[in-house]
Amino acid sequence: MLLEKHFPEDERVEKEAISLIESGYEVHIASMCVAPPVEFEIYKGIHVHRKYIGPWLKKTSVGALKAPFYFNYWRQFVREILEGNGFDAIHVHDLPLAQVGYEAKKKYNVKYILDLHEHWPALLDASPHTHTFLGRLLSSNRQWEEYEVKMSRLADRIIVVVEEATERLSGLGIPAEKITCVSNTVTIEGADWGEPSGRSDEEKIMGYAGGVQHLRGLQYVVGAMPILLRENPNIKLWIVGDGHHLPVLKERCKGELEDSVRFFGHLSFHEMMNKINHFDIGLIPHLKSPLTDNTIPNKLFQYMYLEKPVLTSNCDPLQRIVEETQSGLAYPYDSPEALAEQALAILSDEEKAREFGANGRKAVETKYNWKQDSARLAAMYRQLL
Repeated sequence: MLLEKHFPEDERVEKEAISLIESGYEVHIASMCVAPPVEFEIYKGIHVHRKYIGPWLKKTSVGALKAPFYFNYWRQFVREILEGNGFDAIHVHDLPLAQVGYEAKKKYNVKYILDLHEHWPALLDASPHTHTFLGRLLSSNRQWEEYEVKMSRLADRIIVVVEEATERLSGLGIPAEKITCVSNTVTIEGADWGEPSGRSDEEKIMGYAGGVQHLRGLQYVVGAMPILLRENPNIKLWIVGDGHHLPVLKERCKGELEDSVRFFGHLSFHEMMNKINHFDIGLIPHLKSPLTDNTIPNKLFQYMYLEKPVLTSNCDPLQRIVEETQSGLAYPYDSPEALAEQALAILSDEEKAREFGANGRKAVETKYNWKQDSARLAAMYRQLL
């Protein structure tokens, strides 16, 4: 596996690797790192190879299609691991390193799997750094779109996280039969989901857990709070997580919202789940875009498993799953008024809220869980190897 991160820092990659080990495979991860530990280790049965990358070289990744520096780093790294070893497959996490994976396929006669966690061209298009003068020089969105199609056609198998991504790639001419959906679902066996602690029964908590960036749409939730408080002054908004948009939200909440909005910052998984256990509504207010219409956050399944009614923006996969499972409500992403209306519909009907929660729990237990997705991943490898 090729991973553009320091491992272990990616839950999805760790779950995939462990699932493959449990299916009888030996898994190695090539992980770049900017700080210790750099040395090789075996972590939960995964052979982790690390290689230091300097800050300047790391920044050249955005221009990897126009300059060879970044790819050369990975070519050497892959050569150090693959030469003299009998690997059967190279599994590339996300689009940028697809070229390196394909070159390894040809040179070492291995199968090449492209694991697309994101709609990468859309992610780059939504990233502020690609819209600076230097960013526009280094990164062409059209070039990345063409690269995605080319590399997808050359891959032996493609993994996506949601059905909408399969449909998108099929629409670009990629054969659907070589695409497998392994979603961002949760492991429910033996997981530490935390314990709720006491709070006032009068309080109604709308909560969000995750990254705090502009694309997460929390500005619209903050915009809905004055509307909600006019109807029920006991409604609270809890935001669990960190990110560059946090100072903006905190500034917006000064004054009339200071007593109604709480920011908890980054918490450990156990602490985060404890906070989610307090929620009366689990929020996913992501801005609707080509990026969010082709991926799914695991917080959706966390909320559902913990029996929290979900209130989500109308991103395609989020709305589809919530409506299919009857686990909550959706609203137009850019409307604080619609958000407030749907929130009040949940908070004012305890029976409906319990029904949404129970439906979500059942859907995770029977369909949207990692045991199901792990089985699809293992089946794909059995067919390929």
